[in-house]
Amino acid sequence: MSTKVILRSFLESQAAMIKDGGLDWLDAASDEITGCGLEGMEDTRFGVLLSLASRKLGHSAKRSWSLSKSEVDSAGILREGWNPTHWTALEAARVHLILSRMDLELESGAQAIESAFRFADEGELCALYRSLAHLPGGKRFVWRAAEGCRTNMVSVFAADVLDTPYPAEHFDAVAFNQAVIKALFVGVPLHRLWSLDRRLSADLARMALDLADERRSAGREISPDLWLCLGTFSGERGLAALELEIARAPRLSDEEALFGPRAAVLALGRAGATQRLREIIASGDSSLAPEAELALGGEAMQHSWSRFVAPTLC
Repeated sequence: MSTKVILRSFLESQAAMIKDGGLDWLDAASDEITGCGLEGMEDTRFGVLLSLASRKLGHSAKRSWSLSKSEVDSAGILREGWNPTHWTALEAARVHLILSRMDLELESGAQAIESAFRFADEGELCALYRSLAHLPGGKRFVWRAAEGCRTNMVSVFAADVLDTPYPAEHFDAVAFNQAVIKALFVGVPLHRLWSLDRRLSADLARMALDLADERRSAGREISPDLWLCLGTFSGERGLAALELEIARAPRLSDEEALFGPRAAVLALGRAGATQRLREIIASGDSSLAPEAELALGGEAMQHSWSRFVAPTLC
């Protein structure tokens, strides 16, 4: 099964949120694009179809869809690192259209994608960035993906780097670290940056700790996600920063305010500070002991940070 085929099946299951006739239009548009063969559809017409998808599928298609667990699992099996949970039906339809091109392996296909990027609105940009991991010769688009990391549009940045294997597969260390730090600045859930745990480094830990120092000096909150960036590269500086964060816990009562200290406890587990975790458990601190127990049990991988995301950002 291809990405194009599985997206069409997802859209069929979401038909209730798509305007009457929308899927028929999508199939006709897809056939038109495919019918151009290896010569490829002319850029202007291709851009028009990507734009028309919004009107043809209707306003409801712009809302978050609800895929079943089996559908999400099937996506991850087809393309490791791909999680379409946070896509919309409109984005899926546009990616379906993009993948209908027969010339994607050719230079004409790459040029058509670049042309679409140049003239896209915010919604179209999200779909284009989501498509990158599913295009043949994905490395060709690494410059464009790096551009997505510099955008001021949070939705576009999230589409570029979250729930996709593209950054982990194609970004070098500098670009990947910059994407991580940008994620901390704009506040998107960092645990959804696929394979972050495998791309941790001493440089990334240093950059994260520098950011923590800056925010602490300015009297600003430190994102719980920042502690995800340390791993085994914490060092003495990192452990000291974690202790400063944990020390805030007795002064906090709000559940979300405690996300930071609780995340810091999990980060101790990632740093191998098992004795300190045992001390936290022995202290009987009910606000932090559960995380200490999880960390001792090996449950401190990046997906564990989903517990520290406010409901509005999930």
